[in-house]
Amino acid sequence: QVQLVESGGGLVQPGGSLKLSCALSGSGFGLYDMGWHRQAPGKQRELVARISSIYTTNYASSVKGRFTISRDNAKKTVYLQMNSLKPEDSAVYYCSAGVGANDYWGQGTQVTVSS
Repeated sequence: QVQLVESGGGLVQPGGSLKLSCALSGSGFGLYDMGWHRQAPGKQRELVARISSIYTTNYASSVKGRFTISRDNAKKTVYLQMNSLKPEDSAVYYCSAGVGANDYWGQGTQVTVSS
């Protein structure tokens, strides 16, 4: 049974930084492609960043250069470092893990960027 638990969300001022973490319980973390997604009120969930099992990364154009995704296989954790945050980055951020036909999702963590 795979479970994902996100942490690190909160309230931050524009221009500030936050680091999200997502810990996976279960085995085989190194095999999973890991992702961060977000969903703002009234909008569809969108991919923010993804890191594959072989450390290939890709980012949404809106966050490229500001956000960095990384993973620590020993800790079974994926991170999202978010810098230069903007109000439009406010959303619930979800972690995902996928391998083969299996996808798992965390419960989400709220990020609010406001002065």
